[in-house]
Order: sequence, then structure tokens, then C-alpha cells
Amino acid sequence: MLNSSSTTVKNLPLKRRLCFLLKFVCFVSSVLIFCEFLIYYVVIFQCRWPDVKGGAHMSEKETSASVLKAIILADTHLLGEIKGHWLDKLRREWQMERSFQTALWLLQPDIVFILGDVFDEGKWSSPQAWADDVRRFRKMFKHPLSTELVVIVGNHDIGFHYEMTTYKVNRFEKVFNFTSGKLISRKGINFVLVNSVAMEGDGCAVCRTSEAKLVALSHKLNCSQQKPNHSNKGCSDVEKLPASQPILLQHYPLYRKSDAECTGEDSAPPQEKNIPFKEKYDVLSQEASQKLLWWFQPRLILSGHTHSACEVLHAGKVPEISVPSFSWRNRNNPSFIVGSITPTDFSLQKCFLPFESRVFTIYCAAGALLVILVLAHVQLLTPPFYFAQRLISKHKAV
Repeated sequence: MLNSSSTTVKNLPLKRRLCFLLKFVCFVSSVLIFCEFLIYYVVIFQCRWPDVKGGAHMSEKETSASVLKAIILADTHLLGEIKGHWLDKLRREWQMERSFQTALWLLQPDIVFILGDVFDEGKWSSPQAWADDVRRFRKMFKHPLSTELVVIVGNHDIGFHYEMTTYKVNRFEKVFNFTSGKLISRKGINFVLVNSVAMEGDGCAVCRTSEAKLVALSHKLNCSQQKPNHSNKGCSDVEKLPASQPILLQHYPLYRKSDAECTGEDSAPPQEKNIPFKEKYDVLSQEASQKLLWWFQPRLILSGHTHSACEVLHAGKVPEISVPSFSWRNRNNPSFIVGSITPTDFSLQKCFLPFESRVFTIYCAAGALLVILVLAHVQLLTPPFYFAQRLISKHKAV
């Protein structure tokens, strides 16, 4: 059987074999190009910037000048040298790089926020490993000068509270120009960056410094939001900031019991939703959460950490959006958020990335089809057309 098939292959005309080889290469190349490049454009092209109130009545020039276009993503978890297998790194980092670069090209945001856990092993990385991780991050998340990138610190970047040191915090701040209690004002919109790992409340050195900056910033914001005719001696020498309620950006979510109330296809799996959250580990403590709400009275809170989506309303009026992970390593259906934000309003919309399972299915289907075509070509598998033709011939002969 094998000898006859090999003889058949050798007897095939050279031109026919070259033609088949060319078709084979074109087919494989087309599948690779689609699954590794084009699918990101096909999926992310469906994303649109949401409209904010009044946006429909504004000219394009006015909208561009007053609306801040922001992309928010979280938990990229770039693998390190200890736990990171080279194939895992290659696959997941390529997925995030293509997703990010495609989103930048199609959506052209003004600013991008990454809500912590940029690295998976920052909490124990050696200086050399840290430098390598930073180099890879900069390659994957490179961006034009017209787009600003703001990175928030997470527990995997500097460690949980008991692992966090001044050295690790300073190392992160030096690379990403991040400081807890830092204010970023863009187009009259105030964003407050919070190191949620330092909200332990135990008076540690990093915690004291972080909370002191947050309190000082809270005072500035509160003074800036007072009416001009309102006299307050404590605000006389305070730097005036845009009079806009701030948006909090942090890694840990504010306190909630669990993800039981979270809905949506990218929320936590049903078997995990009712697992109680541990304070200061899964979410901030109740005390720290109340402090942030009281200090800043934010109009929106954006967080990550849980790798799943959730929308919560705190004190009946303050919405918090937990952003899912951006990586296939943590989710089959990663996503990010696009937001149109003004000093008085905002509108958010979720954008899904390609599902890993769908890409895998395309590869499997293409592989199966390829095997069938190869077998048919070497005549080990009779093509359906010829099989039907033979049946008809036999029927006529009878």
C-alpha cells in the first residue's frame, strides 16, 4: 500500500506537484495572516467611540476639542523569567501587542490607561529581569507622541503589601512616572492615580506617604470645586485645579462582598461569583474604600485586579467599572474599554478582542481541511466528485 502510493506520488507530473505546493503555501500563509494579523482588525474595527450628552449637537471640531478619547485596559501580566515559558510568552505577548497596536491605529485615542499588574513577576524580579520585562513592555505598547500612556501600579508590579518595599515602588515610579496621589488633568478632566496596594491602613512608610499625598490632593480638589463667592481661608493659597469631579484610577476594586451581582459574558464564571472577597487582597478594605469616597467624591472609579468585568454602584451614586484582563492568559475573551469623557459627563463602551478559542478553532478547521486535500492529492483519499462518478458508472454497468 505504501509502496504503491509513493510510486504514484513520484509519477505525478512535476508541474502538477509544483502547482499543488504553491497552493499549499498560499493556503497556510492565508490562514496565518488572518489569524495573526487580520482578525484583530476585523474584530476591533467594530468598536466605536460612544457619544456623550450634547455630543450630537456639537460640530466635529468642537467635539474633538472638548471630548477626551480614552482607552482603559488592565492586567497585562507580562510573564517573567521564573514562571514564563517561552511559548507562552510568545503567544500571549503577540496577542496583546497586535491588539494594542491595532486599537491605536483604528481608534487613535488621546490617552491610554493601564490599571496595574503590567508585569506578572515584578514583585520578585531581579534588576536584570526587570530591565528585560520593561524592554518588552515598551516594544509591545509603543505609541505615537499624539497618544499619552499612563500606567497604574498593581500588586504584581511591586508585591502585595507584605512584599512591597520602597525600592520596588521607586523602581516602578522611575519607569512609568507614577506617583500615588498624582493628579492628571486633561481637557479640564481630573484623573487621580491611586496606589491601592499602599491603602493598607497600618501606617507603613509607603502607606503613610501615599495617604498624605492623597489627603493633600483631596484638599486641592475640594477647594477648586467651591464656588467663587464662597470664602474659605484654608483655600486662599491653594493651587486651583479644574473644577471637575475626579475619576479614580486604581488596581484594586473598592470593597464589595463578591462578584455575585456582576453580569455579562465577561464577568466571573458562575462557580466563582459567590466566593467571598478577602479585604486587602481581592478588594480594598471597607475603611480604605470609605476614605477614598469621602476624600474625592469621584464621579467614576476604574479598577482591575479581578480579571473579570463588573459594574458596581457605591453609596447609590458612584459607579465603579472593573476592567477585565487584556491577556489570553487570563481570559478566553479579553477586552478593553473606550471612553468619551468631558469635564461633566462620560460615556463608556466595551470592546472585545478576538476569542482565543475561535482562533484555535480556525486553525483546527484549516488543519483538517489541509490534511484532506493532501490525501486527496496523493490519491490516498478519493475526492467526492470522483467517488460519485464511479458509483454512477457502476450503476449504469449493472
